[in-house]
Amino acid sequence: MSYKYKEISLPWLEHVPEHWEMVRNKVLLSESKNTVGTAYAKYQLLSLTKSGVIIRDLSSGKGKFPSDFGTYNTVEEEQIVFCLFDIDETPRTVGLSSHNGMITGAYDVFYINCVNPRFLEYYYISLDNVKAMRPLYSGLRKVIGINTFMQTHFPLPPRDEQDQIVRYLDWKVSLINKLINVKKRKIELLKEICLSSINYAISHGLSSDVSYKETDITWVSKIPVLWETTNIKNHFNIKKRIAGKEGYEVLSITQKGLKVKDITTNEGQMAANYDNYQFVYPGDFAMNHMDLLTGYIDISKHFGVTSPDYRVFILTDTENCLPEYFLRVFQVCYKRRIFYGFGRGAATHGRWRLPKDSFLNFLLPIPSMEEQRDIARYCNKVENTTFSIVSRLENELLLLAEYRTRLISDVVTGKFDLRGVIIPEYEVTDDSINDEENVNESEE
Repeated sequence: MSYKYKEISLPWLEHVPEHWEMVRNKVLLSESKNTVGTAYAKYQLLSLTKSGVIIRDLSSGKGKFPSDFGTYNTVEEEQIVFCLFDIDETPRTVGLSSHNGMITGAYDVFYINCVNPRFLEYYYISLDNVKAMRPLYSGLRKVIGINTFMQTHFPLPPRDEQDQIVRYLDWKVSLINKLINVKKRKIELLKEICLSSINYAISHGLSSDVSYKETDITWVSKIPVLWETTNIKNHFNIKKRIAGKEGYEVLSITQKGLKVKDITTNEGQMAANYDNYQFVYPGDFAMNHMDLLTGYIDISKHFGVTSPDYRVFILTDTENCLPEYFLRVFQVCYKRRIFYGFGRGAATHGRWRLPKDSFLNFLLPIPSMEEQRDIARYCNKVENTTFSIVSRLENELLLLAEYRTRLISDVVTGKFDLRGVIIPEYEVTDDSINDEENVNESEE
């Protein structure tokens, strides 16, 4: 048995099985407009993420929160949440809630009628995955008006087929998620092995046939006997060279290194002007010492300007110090949160700084120049090998995600006849991502 199809007039869908109904969203959805008001303290804060509607951790310090949640909407279990604005830029615009709580009043919350809630969610996830509802947008904010949304048609199978589609997708998506999670864990393990190898090399060297001595360095208990220890201030100088005018390339410090920022896109945090930014020259070290959790450090390959709040410094002792070796030391101090232990400020607000004195007096291990070169080459080799394997695994992740997206779309639009398909027993597996990293910006 297979489907026969009929033509329909949705912008993103031309055919559906002929026995499926076409109903408007207003038949399936009833808008809920209950705000929490002064009782907001009684509600859990919820967020819309790529993993659906989740409970937001207020104590994590991540993201921004309003001073008053009184305008937030209540959300009940089995209600569905839509973000009907900034749709192209929003990681996820739809989610079925499995929690009671509250969510930003900018979102639309609905009761679900006459349809399997999971089928409804799967259908709109399939559209959101490819941002298929573009023809419904209006205005610069890419808004879908509530009246337009409620009048939009929805392809509705009989209830037994809805239930079968949900069972089938739950099964298949779980299998795909299991493969995705295995590859993600491999990537995490490879990155940790790489970091551990680099960490050991910069603090213990590459030779196994050496004697060690105790050290005053807080993050390294022992170093080879021929190595020295010294403060940063003995080999580096901080520079603050203000540009005084605009027109230079703007450099941004990211966790992937120092990048030239495209200020024409207005994406991310932008300055009102850049004339008070400081110069960075090729070979300079630049670090985000303002945020020791998500900040980083790199050696610049570019001439440009960067934030005056960042720390730019140069190597002065080129006879005894190799920049590439010390870059590895500094980067490990970020990744292992060694600098974090010397920080000051308000960590819960993303401002845990490394003060100037703590930085200048920070103790470092110093091997001979020959060992520094060998260690730097070794670290490059380890990192390049790891990067090659990780890149292959990340490509496989993209292919699996694309297959999952296509499968959901094909199934919820009736391209496969699943009637009579036997669903075996299986383990439910979610796609494990960091939900706090995927909270929609409109909630912050």
